[in-house]
Amino acid sequence: MGRFVTSIRGFDLRFETHASLFSPRKVDAGTLAMLSVVAFDADDKVLDLGCGYGVIGIVAAKLTSPERVFMLDNDPIAVEYASTNARLNEVGGVTIVRSDGFTNFREAAFTKMLCNPPYHTDFEVAKHFILKGYNRLSVGGTLYMVTKRQAWYRNKLRSVFGGVRVHCVGSYFVFVADKTNANYAGTNGRARVKIR
Repeated sequence: MGRFVTSIRGFDLRFETHASLFSPRKVDAGTLAMLSVVAFDADDKVLDLGCGYGVIGIVAAKLTSPERVFMLDNDPIAVEYASTNARLNEVGGVTIVRSDGFTNFREAAFTKMLCNPPYHTDFEVAKHFILKGYNRLSVGGTLYMVTKRQAWYRNKLRSVFGGVRVHCVGSYFVFVADKTNANYAGTNGRARVKIR
């Protein structure tokens, strides 16, 4: 088990971590890049998809309210530490669920969904997150995703959402895709990409 303290978006936060979890000694740069792009509103309903030990969900809960934040991970160790860290950072009202993607999770109508997918593996996990995540967003909701790869994510998000904005933050790409319709965009010629 490890411990560290950090400051994100003006909040001093404490985390307990485990060696088997992603980035156990400090908050990874990709997560910080994504959080630098997101503007949370008080009435947002937020999903931290693949929450790890809980950084994104905890920051979201501080900026909205714990009862409006949901966190998912398929790793029982991640779920355990996310729960511990939510209590440590006084946002114990968040909902944390162990689920392989959306398999064991029924909540929907999210206004913001944030994800730092395992982009060093094949694209199956990211594909599931994008396709199923689209269905769990409310119309007008936004998916945020951060990776070090651009082409596949840009093309996949554009094909599903109809458009995507790409923010270059350090060595990371933060993708921002808005759900403007109840149905997938498909390849109907409306796809747009903006790179910032």
